[in-house]
Amino acid sequence: MKKVGITAWRVLIVVLVNLIAFGLLINLTHNVQTLSKVGSQGSEVTKIQTKLSSLGIYKGKVDGIYGSTTKKAVVSFQKQQGITADGIAGSQTLKSLGITGGGSSGSLGKYSSADVALLAKIISAESRGEPYTGQVAVGAVILNRIEHPSFPNTLAGVVYQPGAFSCLTDGGVNAPVADSAYRAARDAINGSDPSGGAIYYYNPAKSTNKWILSRPIITVIGDHRFCS
Repeated sequence: MKKVGITAWRVLIVVLVNLIAFGLLINLTHNVQTLSKVGSQGSEVTKIQTKLSSLGIYKGKVDGIYGSTTKKAVVSFQKQQGITADGIAGSQTLKSLGITGGGSSGSLGKYSSADVALLAKIISAESRGEPYTGQVAVGAVILNRIEHPSFPNTLAGVVYQPGAFSCLTDGGVNAPVADSAYRAARDAINGSDPSGGAIYYYNPAKSTNKWILSRPIITVIGDHRFCS
């Protein structure tokens, strides 16, 4: 009976140890951070390329593909910032670039209802008549600016930055807000970014500014060109 009891305890201990080890493995897996590196693709890579391009470090195409040219630019940026120059865009590198959470805007809970209303108001005024995807893209540009070191770090700061949006000076912002603009604002805040990480946009039929016309184009949606 003693042997049976000892054996049972040993089996129980082995089972418990395995369960603990499995739990630690699951927890570790859930906390492993995804890093952008050579071979990675997606919106985070597009944002990295866009940021580095705006800083004059990346000279390649903004295509969301992390290749050798992107790695070289990341290494250069890391050296400038005193970060370990391994060519991998980890949390410290992303933070220095102003990219947080792998996305442009975090979750809806980060913004108040007043913020959503303000964003919707600008989206409606700036992209009235544009396809829905284009409206979301305009919202994403505004949110991308919040994360960019060259712009104010609040929604109101970006919106009311002098000369940022023509609708504030031509009266367009006073027009009724389209229902689709509210949906577009929420989608943009929840991370949708059809602009591909752009921080500027313009209508080539209306803009005569040589500087904005010279910006690298990421994508074209409706009448707007979205650029870095």
